Amino acid sequence: MEKDFLEKVLIDEEEIKEICKRLGAQITEDYKDKNLLVVGVLKGSVPFLTDLIRNIDLECELDFMAVSSYEGTQTSGRVAFKKDLDINPEGRDILIVEDILDSGLTLSYLKNVLAVRNPASVKICTFLDKPANRKAPLTAEYVGKTIPDEFVIGYGLDYNEKYRNLSYVGVLSPKIYAE
Repeated sequence: MEKDFLEKVLIDEEEIKEICKRLGAQITEDYKDKNLLVVGVLKGSVPFLTDLIRNIDLECELDFMAVSSYEGTQTSGRVAFKKDLDINPEGRDILIVEDILDSGLTLSYLKNVLAVRNPASVKICTFLDKPANRKAPLTAEYVGKTIPDEFVIGYGLDYNEKYRNLSYVGVLSPKIYAE
């Protein structure tokens, strides 16, 4: 497959494995005496979430939420709620798992939605943190890697639903979205 859509590889498969192992060990330690509910944010978190939970050595339950705030390469500023939890979060220690913390609008919204449901705690684990675009005052308790202000694809991250299946994280060539 031609890679004319790719400007450069930012995080290769080996670094992804190291990030998941490090975060999994940290989460295992921090949640060892807690009632952990891991909440994946669809669709982008799926590859990271899958690798992450394989590295968490605890009993935990898994559920999903789906929201969207992107149109093309820009956040729309509006969060659309598409799927809610199936498991009741009351009294649970919730760990929201996301592919990227960018503007913070989506995760801030989700954290607020979950906080009013009487959980024991709500924390965020993000594979990537892009603080340059932050619009909401939000930080993640667990961060895989902080990245510069570039449009990234792969390992769950998409551009108009494409490129999620890449086994690495790359920077999308501007010629793709400038058309």
